[in-house]
Amino acid sequence: MTQPVKHRPGTIAIAAILDAVLVVVFVSIGRRSHAEGLDLAGIAGTAWPFLAALVAGWLAARAWRHPLAVWPTGVIVWAVTVVGGMLLRAVSGQGTQLAFIIVATLTLAAFLLGWRLIAMLVTRGARARAEAGAADPSRGDPA
Repeated sequence: MTQPVKHRPGTIAIAAILDAVLVVVFVSIGRRSHAEGLDLAGIAGTAWPFLAALVAGWLAARAWRHPLAVWPTGVIVWAVTVVGGMLLRAVSGQGTQLAFIIVATLTLAAFLLGWRLIAMLVTRGARARAEAGAADPSRGDPA
């Protein structure tokens, strides 16, 4: 039986910050593409529903346990961020047109799942290289 991976607090913090930064990047790209200002108040006003939903997604997924996992952590964080963000936008009087929902869903999937997929591939590659190096008798290391 394998032991669960324990992530360092720094890894968890970086994952949470990266998720939040990517939500703000998503919002900033959207505001820029619609010729809306990139002032702090405007970005905050647009971002807060998604950032609040992101926190809910982290709690629902218990993302601190496996912050780099695409499944289920990333998928839960992404789904809750999109659905919760749209619901909060709707109740706060912000727009939730179908085109926006589609773009937000796809963009946030690319952002919130994409970096986790990259991290997974990098981690697997590094682990495979380390295991191959440890088992290489030409290095003089015990196998």
